[in-house]
Amino acid sequence: MASCNIALAASRFVLSPNNVSTNTNTNSLASRINMVMYPKNTNSRLVMRVAEEGGATPTETATPPVEGEAAPKSKPPTIGPKRGAKVKILRPESYWFNSIGSVVAVDQDLKTQYPVVVRFNKVNYANVSTNNYALDEIEEVE
Repeated sequence: MASCNIALAASRFVLSPNNVSTNTNTNSLASRINMVMYPKNTNSRLVMRVAEEGGATPTETATPPVEGEAAPKSKPPTIGPKRGAKVKILRPESYWFNSIGSVVAVDQDLKTQYPVVVRFNKVNYANVSTNNYALDEIEEVE
């Protein structure tokens, strides 16, 4: 194994392989390892990186997409109203029927039966101020 140089400066050190070596094999593991240690507060953190076989960085080895191949899929469009939007409740059996509340969260899973969480200013008989609604049970207002 090749000897290593240790550079100690202030509160960090860098460990890299010694380039002056009698070993002529440039693909050996010792010639491809870089170690960096940065202390964070009183805890220390060790970062170790091993170069690829050809010495190329991972960004250089990434292959561009082929013309006939499909591009990476983008995110599907969001469903329901945005967070913070004001909505009117259309569910007749709800305590807040025809009331206006604000959207807290919308579950993006299409299998969820009641994906929209709405918060109201007043509480119901059970002292609850939020409820979940289906997309067809709410109407966005301005």
